[in-house]
Amino acid sequence: MCIRDRLSSNLLLTSFIVYLVSTGFFAVATSGKKGPTRSGKIAFTLAIIGFLAQLGYFFTRWAGAGHVPVSNLYEYTTFFGMMMVLGFLIVYAIYKNNVLGLIAMPVALLVIAYASMFPDEVQPLIPALQSVWLKIHVTTAALGEGILAVSFATGLLYLIHATDFSKESKTRTWLEVVMFSLACVVGYILVGLLFKATGSASTIEYVAKNGATMTHDYAMPVLTGPEGGKVLSGSGAVIELPNFLNANKVNTVLWSIIGGVVLYVLLRFVILRKRLAESLKPIARKIDLETADEISYRSVAIGLPIFILGGLIFAMIWAQMAWSRYWGWDPKEVWALITMLFYVFYLHMRIQRGWIGKKSAWLCVGGFAVIMFNLVFVNLVVAGLHSYA
Repeated sequence: MCIRDRLSSNLLLTSFIVYLVSTGFFAVATSGKKGPTRSGKIAFTLAIIGFLAQLGYFFTRWAGAGHVPVSNLYEYTTFFGMMMVLGFLIVYAIYKNNVLGLIAMPVALLVIAYASMFPDEVQPLIPALQSVWLKIHVTTAALGEGILAVSFATGLLYLIHATDFSKESKTRTWLEVVMFSLACVVGYILVGLLFKATGSASTIEYVAKNGATMTHDYAMPVLTGPEGGKVLSGSGAVIELPNFLNANKVNTVLWSIIGGVVLYVLLRFVILRKRLAESLKPIARKIDLETADEISYRSVAIGLPIFILGGLIFAMIWAQMAWSRYWGWDPKEVWALITMLFYVFYLHMRIQRGWIGKKSAWLCVGGFAVIMFNLVFVNLVVAGLHSYA
């Protein structure tokens, strides 16, 4: 590893640690009054320092790679996490609410930690990505999604604050589903680190549909493998999958769920002994419901136009240049469209039908679920022209 690559990695690690410390200060700040406190100001300052360190990582990696570092899942997910922090910093500067930091910062930390599960080697761009539109399309789309993610944090806070956990309800049930989903992300990270430390790698060779001989390198024990696969090293597959599914990446999703189940059970029944969402109730009470609802709306109103510009308009221009068509119903294209339509629906129902409060908050949570489905499931499982990610 050259000095520049080492500097880039150290800057990213520094930003992660600073974000973590910032979260701790936000936790201290929320134990006091609702408004800005000394701890809240320190937490915000640390978040800015962490963002600057991550920005340093971004530009040093760019200089080392010779291209903007958003060309694979490691780079894009890291950049997405950085844009989430940027969106939070903007919102905090306006509202000065410490509770938002205690929710938004951990979500950004999860995204960045999730990125670390993917190969971080700098790779040369394939011909399809050698375009100025890479930096224009991808960075703008990620910025829009990062701002939209802030509405998830405030929407979740609103729902937890407004829900009576002593009574059985659909809201209480679905909030726990959301918390379980977050537990799956954390569980995947922990499982990945565990298997990386114990050396559970395997390699399976198979013949693709086009007749080419391909290999899958597994970082985790093999649960799902390609149809007709031959084990070159490590263990064989428990279940064989057809070639239109990426067996290696389905394996990753399954381990995420397994890790999430184990972590959720430990937290729910052993450590906290209460619903995960209910355990956040004392924190959520410290944010005014009207303020949380307003932040959610403004985040969508700002983030959606940016996402449409980067995720659809710039994407179609680049698609025309690269593939001689503006639209081709590729899975990533379809889900970018679904993301846009979902948030357009949110704005329509809020403005035209007066959906505020719980209905509005649930749409914000659902919108982030669509974004994460696109980032995780579509990238990891579904094959398409964007599979280079």
